[in-house]
Amino acid sequence: MIWKKKKFWGTLVAVALLAFCVKDISLTDLRSLSVRIDYIYLIPATVCTFLYSVFKALRWRLMVKTQKTIPAWNAITLYSAGQVINVVMPALTGQLGRILLFARAEGLRKTFVFSTIVLEVLLDAITLVAALLLTSLAFAIPDRYRTAGYIIGLVTLVLIGLLYLLLHYEDRAENFGGAWCRARWPKFHAGMQKSIRSFTSGMELLRSSQNVCLSLGLSFLYWGAHIFVVYFLFLAFGFGLPFSAAAMVMVINTLALMVPITPGNAGTFEVAVSTALLAFRVARPDAVLFALALHLLDLLPLWLLGMWFLRTEKVSLKDIREQHEDRLILDEMDERGSLIEREDPR
Repeated sequence: MIWKKKKFWGTLVAVALLAFCVKDISLTDLRSLSVRIDYIYLIPATVCTFLYSVFKALRWRLMVKTQKTIPAWNAITLYSAGQVINVVMPALTGQLGRILLFARAEGLRKTFVFSTIVLEVLLDAITLVAALLLTSLAFAIPDRYRTAGYIIGLVTLVLIGLLYLLLHYEDRAENFGGAWCRARWPKFHAGMQKSIRSFTSGMELLRSSQNVCLSLGLSFLYWGAHIFVVYFLFLAFGFGLPFSAAAMVMVINTLALMVPITPGNAGTFEVAVSTALLAFRVARPDAVLFALALHLLDLLPLWLLGMWFLRTEKVSLKDIREQHEDRLILDEMDERGSLIEREDPR
């Protein structure tokens, strides 16, 4: 299967990168760190990493509210389960797994769930660009990351413009080319209609300025929570770095991991974070161990909350992976953009 090949190569890259990161760490480094670390700061760091996951889940709940009101706890655990699937499934196939899980668990249309994920990407890009601009006031962002920030900003503006046009001229966009296009390229025309309706079915949130502001507010809150996670870890490790440095580490790490290569970003996460810390003259062994600790903290709430949901709802990760990783979301719709209902294999 395709996903097995992706998982194999992704795992191989992860192992190679992790081996590269830890090759210079000795038992002496571990003993020295265990003596120096201030474990009391791990408590607020852990609290903030849970808040990070909660804020993201509540933002998704706000997006879904245009179609269905989900209790906050259910939304938090379901969203965390979706993130677990995103971690264990290779490359971008985890996004499809999330879509199918959310649709199955709450009875939502897959096209609608797909649109909420597009909105998530858009809001993340807006808040990330804002964080990049604010961070650049305190530190000189490396050229390669500054260029990436400019590209993200430009793509974000283009995406906002396209979504605005789609929302206000949806009928015209769907009928682009009219009978002429439909007669000559029927498959292309039908596929275009599917794509347009996939993007617009869940975009009702953008029609309300209040909901947009609330979503952006939650976005800034969860980015802020993640910065505090990094900062409290700075204090625990005794790095003595300022809060603005934590913001820069978060921004650079996010930019470096925008395209997932390995399962759960294993290896790539450690390389990105440790490289950023080296710019602040942190010793390489300490930088790598810090990156490993941060990665484990980031995954902790996802596994605890997500696995709680999967266990209580009796959902199998193995079944989701084997049944859905080679399927495409557009294959689940008819030419009118409606979901093709299928019987539950259970």
